[in-house]
Amino acid sequence: MFGAIHRILWELHFLIRSSSHKNSCCVRLAEHLLLAYNPNGSMFVYQTGGMSMRIRVLKYWLAAVIALHFGQTAFADVRLPQFMNSHMVLQRDLPIPLWGWADPGESVTATLGTDTATAKANEKGEWRLTFPARSASRDPLKLTVSGKNKLAFDDILIGDVWLCSGQSNMEWTVDRSANAAEEIAAGNHPLIRHVKIPRVTSGVPRNDVEGKWEVCSPETVAQFTAVGYYMARKLQKELDIPIGLINSSWGGTRIEPWVPPVGFAGVPELKDISDEVTRRNPEHPAYKKAYQAYLKASEDWLKAAKANAEAGKAATAAPAFPAELKLYSAVGEPTALYNAMIHPLVGWPIRGAIWYQGESNSSEGMLYRAKMQALIEGWRKIWGQGEFPFYFVQIAPYNYGHADHVLAEFWEAQAASAELPQTGMAVISDIATLGDIHPPNKQDVGLRLALLALKNTYGKADVVATGATFKSLAQQGNKLVVTFENTAGGLQSRDGKPLTWFEIIGPGAGWTKAEATINGDTVVLTAPGVATPTAVRFAWHKQAEPNLMNGAKLPTSAFRAGDVPQVNFLPQIEEAKNYKLALDIDLQKLGPTITYDVDHRGQLGGGFDRVAYLLELQAGSGPAQYVYVSMNAFTKDVNKIGIPTADSKAVFQQLVEKMTVVSNVAGIENVVDSDGGNIEFWPHNYGAPNGANIPGASGSIYDFGDTYSAPVDGYGSMQVHNFKAKQTLFAINAWKSGPGANIGIGNSPGEHRDWTFTPNANSYSLKRLRVLVRPIQ
Repeated sequence: MFGAIHRILWELHFLIRSSSHKNSCCVRLAEHLLLAYNPNGSMFVYQTGGMSMRIRVLKYWLAAVIALHFGQTAFADVRLPQFMNSHMVLQRDLPIPLWGWADPGESVTATLGTDTATAKANEKGEWRLTFPARSASRDPLKLTVSGKNKLAFDDILIGDVWLCSGQSNMEWTVDRSANAAEEIAAGNHPLIRHVKIPRVTSGVPRNDVEGKWEVCSPETVAQFTAVGYYMARKLQKELDIPIGLINSSWGGTRIEPWVPPVGFAGVPELKDISDEVTRRNPEHPAYKKAYQAYLKASEDWLKAAKANAEAGKAATAAPAFPAELKLYSAVGEPTALYNAMIHPLVGWPIRGAIWYQGESNSSEGMLYRAKMQALIEGWRKIWGQGEFPFYFVQIAPYNYGHADHVLAEFWEAQAASAELPQTGMAVISDIATLGDIHPPNKQDVGLRLALLALKNTYGKADVVATGATFKSLAQQGNKLVVTFENTAGGLQSRDGKPLTWFEIIGPGAGWTKAEATINGDTVVLTAPGVATPTAVRFAWHKQAEPNLMNGAKLPTSAFRAGDVPQVNFLPQIEEAKNYKLALDIDLQKLGPTITYDVDHRGQLGGGFDRVAYLLELQAGSGPAQYVYVSMNAFTKDVNKIGIPTADSKAVFQQLVEKMTVVSNVAGIENVVDSDGGNIEFWPHNYGAPNGANIPGASGSIYDFGDTYSAPVDGYGSMQVHNFKAKQTLFAINAWKSGPGANIGIGNSPGEHRDWTFTPNANSYSLKRLRVLVRPIQ
């Protein structure tokens, strides 16, 4: 041990005297010391300042190493999490906890104002104590924490604390928002405090994170979260209490990294993510088993490698590190941001949370509602504060690159998230900037979040917090009458012009722009060519900025209602009249688990001699397309004729006999009893080589002749082809990806003819697959 310390001292002495390679050496030595002594799993943040700073850093870590190995306790100071410091706001009306670290068994005494509490560090050096609840107060308090050393913090207020999280529109600062110069100059609000949590990730839950509380002033407010600040400004004015903002946000992030494991575990639709998160937990038996297997393989390799080296034989490659042992720690991976940027805060009392995120998940439709449930319920469970308020922002209209209807379906999912207890959604479709994913008007966004809080959290009954919402729909001849609630004194047009973005549909007519007339709390809709309207949709477009608002000048969210006439090409197909339905699925429900809307396979005990597939697709408001393909039965097992999941054990790479094709898609060759058909059904990954030697297949691009490979539960292919016409008749690939599945009729216009690597499922407003069989007579 003395030799090791001597070597470290020698290298430190060398660094001080050396005139070259100072930075890299200092960093390297700091890393060595960090590995030697890293209490509580905290991440040491290395500062790239001057040489004197680096030497002071190294001296500190050297002292820690010496204390660790020689049992000296002088350097095991009492400390708090780094986000607890002067100027912070403590949550009113709840017991006030403090926690931190010290020597095992060390007594810790803390004083907050006139209150004193004590604790003793456990065998891990962890301590925790609690002060009694306090009412809101603008009178600053002092906090001292004493053990073998003493910490002192001042200017601490008691008020309401709000956690602000999400991606860039939450992280967006005041100085980058509208009227920045004026807002900064007027930003003198000393009862508003803000702490920014740094951008960090972690594969395991961390118990500490940096953060410095700042008092709102013209010198500091520029770097506050703009949405959080404008919400706090309204709350502070109305409630006359201190407001604290914990800004834990990161631009460009998805929702999954912010969700705790318990959140995923509580939502059945996210079982695949939950299972993978669980498997990557170092304490899980499967992880431990895989780890031991890897260690054994490595030990065996090392033993053999030494023998080879002594014998003068060539080296062999070491065992690859198993992917299942890699912790989720990248910024886009599940739990990685929760572990690093939320978990250290858990237990710190808050009034509630605000959330502005979704742009990075905007193609997911109703799946996002499940992820919001996982986030909200997960945070509430781990915080242990019951159903604390959770308010969020509906993302703005913008060209996110999806089909026109995809964003509307995402808005629908966000609105469904607001049905969870103690939640609310701020709609901002009227204050967006279509060419900017970061609308600069953060003032109104923050204000609308504040309105939700004032009404629902603070009980201000006279506050109107949302726009008019859909209540009911009635048909009156050639009219549809939409009744709204929460009209706040009356519906109106924001710009005085006719109402926009209402569409109606009826039998024999597609979606048509409607003429909309306000009549009290209703809107009456008509459209030329729609004689008997049956359904309505509102703002159903990614760039919709509708002008309907209520008496409080708040906008209405996108919605749809009524019965849309169902597209059904089956009655038009003469051959299908002799077939029976086996399976029916809305491909909107694609995912890791396939659930059919209709499953009659158990009623087909008499056998069948032919199988048919009818795929119907409609992109947005465009014309509906279909392809019907039938063939002699390629299996007698009715459980293998559907989507070929790993559980079904359906694997077919073969020609099929007497194929019949009927389609309304231009270019599709309609045939009867053709001998030019083949199918590629498997759950595996696959490559472009023509493994089955299908005539005419390329072997270099994905088309009607490919080859499946490991793993079994991989990408997945359900494809039917007319190889004589060099056509893919239909393809459903990568179904586990849900909204990112690959679906198409005919040859894809892209590089790969069979739609492989074409994540387009969400571009279809209609996507329905039916599987039929012809019973044996």
